[in-house]
Amino acid sequence: MFTGIVEELGTLAGIERLDRAARLTLKGPRVAADATHGDSIAVNGVCLTVVRTTGEEFTADVMAETLSRSALGGLAPGDPVNLERAATLATRLGGHLVQGHVDGVGAVLERQPAPQWEVVRIGLPQGLGRYVVEKGSIAVDGVSLTVTAVTPEWFEVSLIPTTLAATTLGVRAIGSAVNLEVDVMAKYVEKLLVTRDEERS
Repeated sequence: MFTGIVEELGTLAGIERLDRAARLTLKGPRVAADATHGDSIAVNGVCLTVVRTTGEEFTADVMAETLSRSALGGLAPGDPVNLERAATLATRLGGHLVQGHVDGVGAVLERQPAPQWEVVRIGLPQGLGRYVVEKGSIAVDGVSLTVTAVTPEWFEVSLIPTTLAATTLGVRAIGSAVNLEVDVMAKYVEKLLVTRDEERS
């Protein structure tokens, strides 16, 4: 479990293509400092398991399912990545509860710079719009953000200078793919309502 508060802007140091999988080596001095085998680290919002650490780097295996459901497969060595270690019972919940399980891949549609923030519009994959509400939370590349506007096809977020400087969202160009994770509470509520209606019918 994560909070969507990025700890470090790291880089993809290397990628090894395997049969229906990939092995990523990521550089992040802060998150790698105390990482051990088996630890969970969110990489652009995707929960990955550490299999090896070497100095400022850690390595994680990514299976085909994850590559097909996220934007990790499109990364190249040198690309920046958002890194966050798993939350502990002592962690401040500055964002919202994020599982690190990507629900879909969106694309940056528009960027509207302003003096103190930037409004970014992101396209929603089909079927995800029902889980996104204005003033609700969503994780974009692992960053916990508040939705400022939403339609069935897209949503908008307003990014402050800190978010622009400290995460990959500051450099995502128009057309860039981003990992999306909706608020898990919305999915639970939907499941409960559907189950209730089925039991009543």
